[in-house]
Amino acid sequence: MEVPAYYQQFERNIDIILDAIRAGLDLRTTALGTSLPLEIYVLCEVLNQGGAHFTLTTDGLSRVEEFQRQYMQHESETEAEMKRILEDKKSFMRTPEGRVLTKEMLIRRLEFFNEAARQVNVMRTQSALGSPTQYKVPGTEVAR
Repeated sequence: MEVPAYYQQFERNIDIILDAIRAGLDLRTTALGTSLPLEIYVLCEVLNQGGAHFTLTTDGLSRVEEFQRQYMQHESETEAEMKRILEDKKSFMRTPEGRVLTKEMLIRRLEFFNEAARQVNVMRTQSALGSPTQYKVPGTEVAR
């Protein structure tokens, strides 16, 4: 899938993920329980580099809903900012690993949310078909 398609599907992908969480799909037993809040944080940092004003106050999977609320409040501004970042071929941002193109950081986040939504859809389908639930491995619990 190309970048414009990821960008166009972003809001839908967030909705798919949130809908699954609200429906009771337990993502805490998967890598998504940890990676979703982290990716939301990184996405907000990327968008804030460009002038957006996302402020995260929650932890765990509730961060997805907090992000969506803020995104919906400033949807047109955020979409314009995303578009501007994707068109900018020179903007850099500092990361712990060094300097990275802001555009690349955004593209990686968009790809992540596309893949996360696909995984959530698969998990929901498995659940609807009566597949056995995954059990928690001791020591891997993630606080919600």
